Amino acid sequence: MIPSIFEIFKVGIGPSSSHTMGPMVAAARFLDALRALADTQDGSGKPASVAVSLHGSLALTGRGHGTDRAVMLGLCGERPETHDPDAAGAMLTALETDRRLTPPGLPPLRFDPAHDIVFDCGPPLPGHPNGMIFRAGDDAGTALLEVTYYSVGGGFVMSADELERYDVADMRANDTGDVPYPFSSTRDMLAMGVRSGLSIAAMMEANEKASGSNDVENRLDAIAEAMDACMDRGLAQDGILAGGLNVRRRARQLYEALRAERSVGRSSPHAANEWLSVYAMAVNEENAAGGRVVTAPTNGAAGVVPAVLRYWHEQCDGGDVATRRVFLLTAGAIGGIIKRNASISGAEVGCQGEVGSAAAMAAAGLTAALGGTNEQVENAAEIALEHHLGMTCDPASGLVQVPCIERNALGAIKAVSAAALALRGDGTHFMPLDNCIRVMRDTGRDMNVKYKETSTGGIAVNLPEC
Repeated sequence: MIPSIFEIFKVGIGPSSSHTMGPMVAAARFLDALRALADTQDGSGKPASVAVSLHGSLALTGRGHGTDRAVMLGLCGERPETHDPDAAGAMLTALETDRRLTPPGLPPLRFDPAHDIVFDCGPPLPGHPNGMIFRAGDDAGTALLEVTYYSVGGGFVMSADELERYDVADMRANDTGDVPYPFSSTRDMLAMGVRSGLSIAAMMEANEKASGSNDVENRLDAIAEAMDACMDRGLAQDGILAGGLNVRRRARQLYEALRAERSVGRSSPHAANEWLSVYAMAVNEENAAGGRVVTAPTNGAAGVVPAVLRYWHEQCDGGDVATRRVFLLTAGAIGGIIKRNASISGAEVGCQGEVGSAAAMAAAGLTAALGGTNEQVENAAEIALEHHLGMTCDPASGLVQVPCIERNALGAIKAVSAAALALRGDGTHFMPLDNCIRVMRDTGRDMNVKYKETSTGGIAVNLPEC
């Protein structure tokens, strides 16, 4: 089966789901493992110190993504879904001053961030480009626990043991689990839709409820409201984004200009594209600033789906809450199929897996919200994804700013264009979405590693010399 929609859409913090949210989750998981170990010991060799090494893309671009901060906050007990960014500063200052952790259920642990977080820029760990190793020792320096974690995209984290046990064949064997519509490909999804007479959203909702997701409607509404809140914050802020590139927030200024033009009836013929752009940029400026965002399916691509959803609401007279849920359920189904059969990790397949996947999700959601058939939804998603194939992930200085913020704007525009094309047809088209997803996966595997979130090629090394 594909992942739950609530795994594709998760409330977290910026700037990166794989480089910020994932390491924070991994740090919290390590403390849980250390507590479990301490509970089984006889009193000797109590945990006294913690250290972590970051590898692969986490080492090469971790400073720009705030990976070290995320690890520190995770070891302080923070979780992405409940983290308060306003409280982070004091928490980090105290840790850097005291050089000690005081996690519940464990003795005080020595931890000096300046020395105990190591950016290892050598060869990546074997399981995934985003690897990290957490270690704990006792007062005598004896190693007590060592766990390797991988941040595999979208805030998902797997230990090395979990990744080793993860097998596609085993997963496929469980595809006929206790849900009424156990699809794992768009081919199966469309066939089930024909047999059942149900929309993609209806099948997805039935699966969510059968798999134990409680209060699906209210949780979907909460996701939509979190997307809106993030966008509204981004539209109200200005100033320079942190990180050293001196990138100025533009969403507020653009938004005010568009509103002024609309109020006097002077909107340009391409105003719809400008509105899409400002919506997406507002979200990704908030993400770049470390604000609260919704993975959709990742932080780096978090602006596309909310921008198209706001476009539907404001530009297409889409005020119906039930149809908004249809949008999200349909988008989540497409995101789940892509994650299951390829990747949503920029470090693994480039930005085609992030913004490309987000555009496919948004195109699918918009098509469904505008009354498209299942076949038209699949067509829209394929068009959007196909025209992101080969897109690299090479952010300047490892920050989720250039070209990421504008890239979300263009992804949203492509998503709407894809939906419009699909709605003009009957769903019949040349390239099935499943095949396009396979091409994305293969392209990512063949892509040179310097173009996959390592900041060693492309835009990342072609900066202005000033």
